[in-house]
Amino acid sequence: MERIPPSITSSVALPTATPATATNTRDKARNNILFTWFAGSLASCAAVTFTNPFEVVKTRLQLQGELARATPNMVKPYHNVAQAFWVIGKNEGIRGLQKGLGPGYLYQIMLNGTRLGFYEPAKGVLYQVFAGRPSDAGRQILPLNVAAGGICGMAGAALGSPFFLVKTRMQSASNFAAVGYQHNYTSSLDGLRKIWREGGVRGLYRGMDAAMMRAGAGSSVQLATYDHCKSYISRNLAHRGLDGNSVLTHFLSSMVTGFFVCTVMNPFDVVSTRMYNQKSGSGGHGGALYKNPLQCFYKTVTTEGFFSLYKGFLAHYLRLGPHTILMFVFVEQIKALGKKYF
Repeated sequence: MERIPPSITSSVALPTATPATATNTRDKARNNILFTWFAGSLASCAAVTFTNPFEVVKTRLQLQGELARATPNMVKPYHNVAQAFWVIGKNEGIRGLQKGLGPGYLYQIMLNGTRLGFYEPAKGVLYQVFAGRPSDAGRQILPLNVAAGGICGMAGAALGSPFFLVKTRMQSASNFAAVGYQHNYTSSLDGLRKIWREGGVRGLYRGMDAAMMRAGAGSSVQLATYDHCKSYISRNLAHRGLDGNSVLTHFLSSMVTGFFVCTVMNPFDVVSTRMYNQKSGSGGHGGALYKNPLQCFYKTVTTEGFFSLYKGFLAHYLRLGPHTILMFVFVEQIKALGKKYF
């Protein structure tokens, strides 16, 4: 874009925004954030309905053999994703495969409503500060997209931490093949009430730092990669019908995004699962096994080896891949309907 000489700008009266125009702009921005928050919440809840069974399988695979050195005689109730899915379904039924779905919905609203609703505003601020231009003017700047995604992901994880805590503990509970510490909550409300009685606010937000690391890593990669892939595909394949509004564009972008997110996020996911599921320390303060995420990383790797951080990777991808695809396809279609009718 050519720079306008000072002589021209000084001789031409540029239009200024009236108070009414500025108010309308602010209202439009607020409405856009609220609608995107709603679209992200609805889309992620729809997606997690289909992918929650793989989340249950992933949680149990990640807790299996916790802080135990692998030996030939080690008893493993879950051998792989397919067998774990079969064992849980056969012995616990559909309700077993959908454990934690209630708090899972609440967590999705807090996490994805926040990070999708505030991603564009956060990106806009970073572009203005570091690039001196709006985020939709010209090519995308990947590091700024990553930073915006990370910030929004950590904020959403912090808000939804109590629900993720209850979800993880409900998903790990099993009367047939128990792994990890068993909390045995009868419902989301029962879980929140027991945690509150045991540790108060600190108990409800135990493990939040691990969840923020997990969501920050995953969200920064997910939103930035999806943004970049969508922009690349629509820019280079628009002549084949793959523009920014194409469902196939959203699908392909999501497939690529899911793999990268899972690769980066799985170690943080293992740590987060274990931090949340561990037994409370004495007096309800802290955890019995890990004091913080760094200690959990250290104890997990030194006891079980580096690749223990990738336990449940396939189940994670089978959950995260379809979830990413469904969520972004749903959210794009909801936003398109919103623009059409509102």
